[in-house]
Amino acid sequence: MTMLESRAHGAILELELARPPVNALDAELIRALRAAIESAPAAGARALVLSGRPGMFSGGLDVPSLLTLDRAAMQAVWADFFALLRALAASPVPIVAAITGHSPAGGAVLSIFCDYRIMARGTFRIGLNETQVGLVVPEVIQATLRRLVGSHRAERLMVAGAMLESEQALAAGLVDELIETDLVVGRAIAWLGELLALPPEAMAETRRIARADLVALFDAPGAVDTRQFVDRWFSAEAQQVLGALVAKLRNRG
Repeated sequence: MTMLESRAHGAILELELARPPVNALDAELIRALRAAIESAPAAGARALVLSGRPGMFSGGLDVPSLLTLDRAAMQAVWADFFALLRALAASPVPIVAAITGHSPAGGAVLSIFCDYRIMARGTFRIGLNETQVGLVVPEVIQATLRRLVGSHRAERLMVAGAMLESEQALAAGLVDELIETDLVVGRAIAWLGELLALPPEAMAETRRIARADLVALFDAPGAVDTRQFVDRWFSAEAQQVLGALVAKLRNRG
C-alpha cells in the first residue's frame, strides 16, 4: 500500500502523507519520506510541498507499532528519523509544510524543519507534546524550535508539551500563515511559485547561507545521540505513559 502520494504541480512536487487514519510515522513511512525528499531535486523538482489529508497533517510517531520493537530496532528507527529531519534541513530546494489539520509531536517536528508553514484555520492543534507522553525533546529539535520562535517561548512550549490551536500557533510564530483547510496546499504552491520567480541562483545561494546554521545542528559532536533517546523510550516512566496511551486509543477504537 502506498503511504506517500507524489503529485506534480509544474516544477513543484507535492508529497502527501497517505497512511490512514492519522498519517502516523512508522519505520517504513519515515524511510520513504526521506528518500522522496532526497531524490526529488535530481528528478527535476524545484520545490516541495509536504501535505496530509484534510483535518490531519500527521499524528506523529506511530507509538503502537514502535512499542513492539526491541532496542536495536528502535535505535534504527530513530536514526532514520534524524536522517529525515536532516534531509528537510539540508534540502537544496525550498519546502513548505502544508499543515492540513492536527499536527502533534512528530508532525510538528517535520514542519519546523521546513522553510515555511501554512496551517489550516480552525480548532486544529499543533505542538511538541513529548513531555505529555514521558519523552524528552532532543537538543537538535529544541534548537530548531528556538531558532523559529525564540528561546523563552520555545522553553515554555516544550516543557509544558503545549498543544496550540491554529490562531495561537500563528501568534507564537510556530506557523507562518493560516488559511481554510481546502486552500492550504494551493497557498503553499502559490508561495513557492513566488519564490521560484526570483533569480534562481541568487535565491538558492541566499537560502543556503540562511539555513546553514540549521544544517550545522546535525554536525555538532553528540548532536544526534540516538542512544540517549532510546534509553528514554525504554525508561519505566515512558513505557508506562506510552502503554497507557495505546490502551486508551484501543478502547476508543
